[in-house]
This record gives sequence, structure tokens and C-alpha cells, in this order.
Amino acid sequence: MLYSFFRVLITSLLILFSSEAFAQLQFQEMATSLGCANTSYGTGALGGGISFFDFDSDGWDDLTIASETGQSIRFFKNNGGTFTEVSFGLTNQNEVKTVQWVDYDNDGDYDFMATSNVQENYLYQNDGAMNFTDVTAAVGLSLGTHKSFGSSWGDYNNDGWLDVFICSRDGESLVNFNELFRNNGDGTFTNVSTSAGILQNNYFSFCSSFFDYNNDGWQDIYIANDRDPENQLYRNNGDGTFTEVGIATGTGLVMDAMSTTIGDHNQDGYWDIYVTNTHDGNAFLENSETGTFTDVAPANGTGFYSVGWGAVFLDADNDADIDLYVSGMLDGTSGDLPSAFYLNDGSGNYTIPSGIGFENDTAASFGNAIGDTNNDGFPEIAVLNYDPDDIFLFQNQTSNSNNWLKVKLEGTESNRMGIGSVIEISVDGTKQYNYTLCGEGYLGQNSAYEFFGIGAATEIDYMKITWLSGIVDYIENPAINTHHTIVEGTFLSIGEEELSTGIQLFPNPAYRQVTVSGLEAYVDGTVQLIDAMGRELFSHTIETETKLLPLEALSAGLYYVQISKGKHSVSRKLMVH
Repeated sequence: MLYSFFRVLITSLLILFSSEAFAQLQFQEMATSLGCANTSYGTGALGGGISFFDFDSDGWDDLTIASETGQSIRFFKNNGGTFTEVSFGLTNQNEVKTVQWVDYDNDGDYDFMATSNVQENYLYQNDGAMNFTDVTAAVGLSLGTHKSFGSSWGDYNNDGWLDVFICSRDGESLVNFNELFRNNGDGTFTNVSTSAGILQNNYFSFCSSFFDYNNDGWQDIYIANDRDPENQLYRNNGDGTFTEVGIATGTGLVMDAMSTTIGDHNQDGYWDIYVTNTHDGNAFLENSETGTFTDVAPANGTGFYSVGWGAVFLDADNDADIDLYVSGMLDGTSGDLPSAFYLNDGSGNYTIPSGIGFENDTAASFGNAIGDTNNDGFPEIAVLNYDPDDIFLFQNQTSNSNNWLKVKLEGTESNRMGIGSVIEISVDGTKQYNYTLCGEGYLGQNSAYEFFGIGAATEIDYMKITWLSGIVDYIENPAINTHHTIVEGTFLSIGEEELSTGIQLFPNPAYRQVTVSGLEAYVDGTVQLIDAMGRELFSHTIETETKLLPLEALSAGLYYVQISKGKHSVSRKLMVH
């Protein structure tokens, strides 16, 4: 009897504490109140995307909304927490899929990209004063009627200029393929799909994301394919070409794949992929750190088993673990989930809490994105719906006292937006990682700020940014509960800056050995050799200003030389033949 009493008491307390924890987490749909209602996607084929991105660089996340045929793209400027619709003279009324802000010319303002599955894609150049010129044909991105869906941006050749990958969902035409365009750095693009190894076949490809799945310093490309063939993962070989490794890595799933959502749910520094699907269940592809992935959705509770579209990772309550939101196109009346907010319990298991503001989230929804409407550090979720439902803007009204950090990047040697960078923070020795993307989820674009929740912690040990250039910025004890814009190279000491530019590997490509020179400031530090899978092959102490590294046991390929001392680190790529 006493045992039963205590068991009931403990169960009641757990329910109470759990309810209190959930009660702290709260969203409210506020599109009408905040001035961005009266807009939906209409009923265009398979929905469209939404951007929650500060397009005018005033420090407030704005909204850009795709449209069906006959309707113009909608732009909503954030005026300190409320929105006003604005027009930039962009009157394209084709059925629009992706809407994206990107600094393709590295001039410090955001240009605008829109894809369409019925007419031409469009790239508009910003003159710096939010006046736009259609430069699609002039820059070499004209594809005619391409039936494009997703576009994503990354720097696949690490030259400091953003390249673009455009997906086509057209399994019938003999001309509409997935295309990779290299940014030439002079305001033009070249279609390098064939020479880069992008398969020119007829696929039902919705969207893609650039990310570095094996942490070798080169951006790879993951593609969500609707039905046959399987999803594709293109491994970047570091020489301007790719190898398709979907089956070999466990990411080549045959499914009705809609989205490519990238994050690090277990904070191990290796990027995981969430892919939405129909009733067979969504996939949560956990990166094993050895170049393969395992679908953990059935085990961690995120299978969804409905008809999912957009998905986004976020730390909704800033408790230092990553939650997940999924949009769907059903209304819930059939018993299938219309959408789902998955709360991480801190150990990688997810549940759908009730009473936190998503009870009426039953519209037919497609694209979604996160941003911060009021700059309070708690991320909001914007969702694009079909008629008759307007967009949803779920404002985060969580009432806890958790602390946070927001980080925006500005590249100098790397691309201006800092796309492809790794942001690492440490809190009491526990690390978190975010990766910067442009084009993610289902036709989505999140805020330029990366969000970190740090729970009850009152300080951060350090923040470390590893740029695609190999430059590493290190900031000790950055201020919390504020927004940081980090300019590449700003947080290097003068000695380290000089050292970073003076380090040389010769010969490179190398065969039996390589000499690393210019190591004066790194004496007594370490030099490591990392393979293309991110594994350390060896580590040596640096005794003098030059170091000879033996390579006899290595096979040909790409490697990564990491040089470190104390808080400072610099990296160089090495080709072995």
C-alpha cells in the first residue's frame, strides 16, 4: 500500500513538473495582430516557400512570401516588431517556389532570387538602395521554362563567391535537369553541372542544401527526390567535382522526399538531416561521424507518419537542446497529424506537447522558416498556407528566464554572407554547433542570425567561427542575451593574422612528404592531419618554424592540415597524389 502511494505521488509530481515545463513554452499565432495577414500561397501546385530574412539589413527579420500564378510575391518589412507590406517593383506573377535573399556579388546588400516551375527563374540585383534590376540573362542564369523548385547557395570551390544549385521536379522532360552554376566572381555564372559530375537525368527533385557532411572543409550537396530515384548526396572531391554517395552513406532513401533540413541535434559537430515524407514516415538521418547516416526517426519519436513538407530545427525554449517543427498538408480530421512541434527532452527523444499554442495549426501548409520578430532571442515560426488560410506567424511567448546568443556572419576572405561556416560555442565545457545555410527545409530561408539557447548559464566560455577560407575567429566570453555580427578575421591577433597568411605547404599536391613552414607563433603547439571523413590520422608537436610531415602511408585524396596552439587555430587543405 505504501509503495503504491509513493508511486502515485511520484507520478503526479512528474506530471506536474512536466506540465509546468511545457507551460513555460508558449507560442501564439499573431499574423493578423502583427500586420502580415491577408496573404496565402493560393492553391498553386505543391505549395511554395517563405523567407524570414532581414532583407534591408536594418536588424529586424522581414518576411517574403511566394505566390501562385496571377499573384505577385509579397514583401513585409519588420518595423520594430510589427510588419508593413512594401513593394520593390518586382511584379513577377508566375507561380513562384523559392524566394531567397542572397549577396551573390559580395557587395554587402542582398539581391533577390525567385524560382518558378512554370516560367523563367529570376535574379534581381540590388543597387544598395533596394532598387532592383533583372539580371537573370545577363549573369547566365536564364533557364527558360525549367520547372524549378528549390534553389540553394553555397561555395563549392571555396573561392569566396556563392554558387547556386537549382532543382527541377520534372521526370518527363528531357531538358529539365538539376543544375549547378559556378559563380565566376565577375558578376556572371557558368553551368558546370556536367563537368562537376551532377547527374543529368530526369528527377523529381524538390530542393537541396549545401553542407559539409564529412567536415573536410568542402561543401557537399544533399537533394530530396520525390519518389524514384533515391535521394542523392554529392560528396565534394575538393577539385571542382562531386561523387554521388547516397547509397553508400545511408542517405539515399527511396521516399516521397520533400525537404532537406540540416542541423546538429546531438551537438557532436557533425550535421544531421531531417527529410519529410508521406505516410511511410519522415527520416531523421543521424550522422555517425564516420561518413554514414542512420535513420533514428522511429526511435526518437519524429516519424510524423502523415504528409509532411517544410521542417525546421530550432531551440524554441532556449534550453540548449534542439527542437523540431514540421508542417503538413492535412487538416487532422482523418486522424493524421496536420503539423507537429517536437520538443526535445534533452536526451534526443522527442514528444509533441499539448497546450503550447499549436492547437489550430491545421491548415494545408508547405514552406516554413524561423526568425525573430521582436529581437528577444526566442525564435518565431512563419508558415505558408494554402487558401483559405492566411500565413501563420507563431510568435514565441515562452516565459522562462533562459539565456541566449544570436550570431550573424560577414565574410571577407570567404563569401560575404559567411555561408558554409561552422559556429561553435562552449558553455561550461559543453559545446553547441550551428551551420550557416542559404536555402533549407522546403523552399525556405531562415534568419541570417544563428540562434543558440544556453539555459540558465550566465556566461559562454568562447565562441569559435571556422570559415570556408580556413580562417578561425575565437571570441572569449562573448556577451549573452544580445546579437553579434562577426566579421571574418576580426578576432585574430596581429601575430596570428600574419602567421595565417604566412603558413605554406610545399609541395602541394604532395606525394611522400610535405613541409609546413611559417610556424613561428605555433612552436610548442600541435599539427594534425585530418582525412576527408574528419578523422585525425596523426598529431605532432611543433618544435621549430618548419615541420616535415610523412605521407607514405596515405592514399591519394584530400586531407586537412590543422595547426593549433592555445585558443588559436588555422587550417590548410592538402592534396596527396
